[in-house]
Amino acid sequence: MREVHRQDKIPANSCLLLDSRREALEFPNGQMRLAFCPACGFLANLGFDSALAEYSDRYEETQGFSPRFREFATELATRWIDRYEIRGRRVLEIGCGKGEFLELICELGGNRGIGIDPGVHPERLGEATLRQVELVADFYDERYAHLEADVVVCRHTLEHIAPVAEFMNLVRRGIGDRLGTVVLFELPDVLRVLNEGAFYDVYYEHCSYFSAGSLARLFRACGFDPVDISRAYDDQYLLIEARPAKTALAPGPPLALEDDLAEVTAGVGHFLAAREATLRFWRERIEQAVERSGRVVLWGSGSKAVAFLAGIDLAGAVSEVVDINPFKHGKYLPGSGARIVAPEALADLHPSLVVAMNPIYREEIQRDLDRLGVATELAAV
Repeated sequence: MREVHRQDKIPANSCLLLDSRREALEFPNGQMRLAFCPACGFLANLGFDSALAEYSDRYEETQGFSPRFREFATELATRWIDRYEIRGRRVLEIGCGKGEFLELICELGGNRGIGIDPGVHPERLGEATLRQVELVADFYDERYAHLEADVVVCRHTLEHIAPVAEFMNLVRRGIGDRLGTVVLFELPDVLRVLNEGAFYDVYYEHCSYFSAGSLARLFRACGFDPVDISRAYDDQYLLIEARPAKTALAPGPPLALEDDLAEVTAGVGHFLAAREATLRFWRERIEQAVERSGRVVLWGSGSKAVAFLAGIDLAGAVSEVVDINPFKHGKYLPGSGARIVAPEALADLHPSLVVAMNPIYREEIQRDLDRLGVATELAAV
């Protein structure tokens, strides 16, 4: 693998709830050494140290408070239920977060589920759901390989795992000879990140970066037969649907999106220039807004916001970040120390510029601004 990008002193976690600005400013940093394999298209952070990444009950990653995201999750659960007849089945979700998607797929399909994630909060799910769903506050490892399921779901977890082949082989061993098992993964598409120079989508917690082709090659190398690969959520996410293969290696006929090595290689080639152009644009825009005696606020306090502020590196230029997740209000972002506030706080903050951390939420955010009577410029990364 060859290194294509290096960034020092980036926050080692993005979604932890920190109680004070001091704790946020003094939060541990890690190093990004993004490297590319020209043979398979996989990218990874060679500077990643798993000891710095904390996943615990103070980890708050959910996007489930967004109507747009809930709509997407419902559509995805319905699609998978209909396509693979997931009704009255046993569903295992690895890295289930707060359990919202597992709740959906069990409710819509009359399934029973078990979700494993160190950051679960069972009290957030209703009593009826907890009769269908069991949540385990832990990491998935060999201790849980005995769990039998008809469907294995893993959404936005693989990119947080450094030894990806080791993890996928563990999942395959857990399935064993149950060749009818459906395997459903969702994760970010690195091709968009490369092409857009999206510096805010390259951060410490994401130590592994996949395109459709490199993801399919990983699955085939670990004994899975990809059935379908597609993009979703405004082409931000990859969806891969697979079955366990009969043989250790599953070459199989390539799917339409797999042949992307040349495109990923080209993306890697212009990523640095695109990244610098995107950084320069946002630095200048925020500096101009601040110089006009305006307050700049980000909307969305997840990993994108942490990476955005670490990238532009304008101390104090953004002191507040809005989030609709009430569990985040009053907390602080690692690295920058920006305070997380509710949308209602904007009425007193009077921002001249609000920057949405994901353009897919722009209409939703504008509706909230109109509801609150906040007249401001809304831009999106």
